[in-house]
Amino acid sequence: MLVEADAFKRARIIAQGDAFHVEIDSRGKSFVVVSAKGALRTWRTIDAAAKWLRTVGIAESLLDVSKWQPNQRALPLSG
Repeated sequence: MLVEADAFKRARIIAQGDAFHVEIDSRGKSFVVVSAKGALRTWRTIDAAAKWLRTVGIAESLLDVSKWQPNQRALPLSG
């Protein structure tokens, strides 16, 4: 709906550790894509994130790999 309403200005695929997330700039606001449960939605590969963007109608995005650590694994959480 945002794409059809021309409400977004820019999409970015952001690398963080060994995963990628998407940030979208809309009119006066930026937000990250989250799952249905409200958690940050991540993808394991650049192409998976790009494919998701295409499914929602976004054909162009910027790519930020400045914090990409392809060999980094998620640290286990201890309680």
